[in-house]
Amino acid sequence: MRRTRRLAATAAAIPLLLGWMAGSALADDISNDLDTTIDATAEIMTLNVGRAVGTTDLYVTPRNGDGKNGCNLTGGTSLGLAVSSSDVAVATVSPGSLTFTSCGDVKTLTVTPVAAGTTTISVRQTSNTSEGTFNLAPATFTVNVVAPTPVNTAPQIAVEGVTGGANYAKGAVPVAMCNVTDAEDGSQTFAATLSAVSGPYATDGIGEQTASCSYTDKGGLTAEASVTYGITDPTAPSITPVLSPAAPDGNDGWYTGDVSLTWKVDEPESPSSLKKTGCEAQNINADQDATVYSCEATSAGGVATSQTVTIKRDGTAPTVTLGEVSGTKGTNGWYTSDVTGTFIATDATSGPATASQTATTSGEGEVQLTSPAFSDVAGNKTPAGAVTQAYKVDQTAPATPTFVGGPTGDYFYGSDPAAPTCTSTDEVSGLASCVVTGGGTAVGAHSYTATATDNAGNTSTATLTYEVLPWTLKGFTSPVNMGGVWNTVKGGSTVPLKFEAFAGTELTSTTVVKSFTVKAVTCPGGNAPADEVEFVTTGGTSLRYDATAGQFVQNWQTPKKPGTCYAVTMTTQDGSAISANFHLK
Repeated sequence: MRRTRRLAATAAAIPLLLGWMAGSALADDISNDLDTTIDATAEIMTLNVGRAVGTTDLYVTPRNGDGKNGCNLTGGTSLGLAVSSSDVAVATVSPGSLTFTSCGDVKTLTVTPVAAGTTTISVRQTSNTSEGTFNLAPATFTVNVVAPTPVNTAPQIAVEGVTGGANYAKGAVPVAMCNVTDAEDGSQTFAATLSAVSGPYATDGIGEQTASCSYTDKGGLTAEASVTYGITDPTAPSITPVLSPAAPDGNDGWYTGDVSLTWKVDEPESPSSLKKTGCEAQNINADQDATVYSCEATSAGGVATSQTVTIKRDGTAPTVTLGEVSGTKGTNGWYTSDVTGTFIATDATSGPATASQTATTSGEGEVQLTSPAFSDVAGNKTPAGAVTQAYKVDQTAPATPTFVGGPTGDYFYGSDPAAPTCTSTDEVSGLASCVVTGGGTAVGAHSYTATATDNAGNTSTATLTYEVLPWTLKGFTSPVNMGGVWNTVKGGSTVPLKFEAFAGTELTSTTVVKSFTVKAVTCPGGNAPADEVEFVTTGGTSLRYDATAGQFVQNWQTPKKPGTCYAVTMTTQDGSAISANFHLK
């Protein structure tokens, strides 16, 4: 512990102290450890010229009065202070600046006497990144520097064992001692004077306490020091639920009789701060579903681990009834699977231990079902009953169907064969039908499905897949260009559109063409590829097949609209299409 030294205060210090009292309730205090009381001798350090320096510690004391409970310096915030002497010719102080980053920070100031006189050591705020405010007045103190005499040197005194601004657990507060150093009287140590504990829970010994030291040497010079620290409750309250009976007397956590619940809440360190939520005693004497009861408690020691108790009571046995008889029903009174009888147990509160149980037949032919026994969750039992019933069962599907006729591979559009039929057999209930579905004539993949069904409703299937292929189109040929080229031709001219179509072999019937469409489009920019139509024709505009040239011809009379553009598209019956672009001039 560093040493400090003070003489009695003059009346001039009192207005400064009263000014501190007026503002201290609104912000965290920056205090020195000379004294925390507001009196005429509170903030004076006496030093001798040419003798030892004086020291004091500055620390933060939370006051909870500026809208922020607890310490203002949390979450990486800081407070910057500048320290100065009003008359450096009398005494200097170092360091000249310091930064607090938490309420546990302690900063030591060293005062060096220079010449006889009086100076004031004070601090001012240079930065503050917290959301709170700080009262700097308690850090101010007066330094009296006196000329040394051969008779007496001012004593130095310090509080040791405890630290200003620190918190100690109740029952574990260190012993505060006064350590005196005096050139004439010698050194000595004695117990510090402790103030009464203050705060809302002071009756429990929880709150704030000040350790003070004062010594007057034989020459009449007095030195004083004090520190303030906190005394805390080190442990949160504890909660213990008390049940009678202590454990459920039924199955699966159920009670079958009356239940009582009380709560034992302990807070030995700060009982006056204890607050409970819930924690009411309970007496359960009727059946109920699972119900949660809770107890919460807080104190100056913190928040107790909350406790919950779930109580469920049921003393009534369940009721058992025969439910549905299930299975896969076929036709003609047959089942196509094992037959299962479902037996259901009901209970008004806890429910059955097993909600339902089943009995299942095996094999085919005449079969029987027998009901099982039941009990409820709470442990009440209901005797089992017997139920017998006979059923017809056929679980064997017909033989896999065989296709008769139909496609045997892929086909071009328009040449696929007729749909197939199918056959099958069944040795148990007999074959009822064999039906083929699916297929298609459009371009793309298709499949037929053959489904055989016996008299009990069992089925088996087979699949036949094939693909309808699109026709192959060639064209348009000269004089028309494709591939994005703009064919330039005089409006009103008749342009021969020539093309070929193949379905394995060349198609020659004009019925293969589904449509010719002409659509006005936006003309291209100047960089689009273009080509002059080399020749035009005359004559009719009906579609024809030119057997000599081996191609279809569709004469198209262009509109008499110079400067317009068109897209001409030919679509065949299978959905295939070709298209060319035209720019009329």
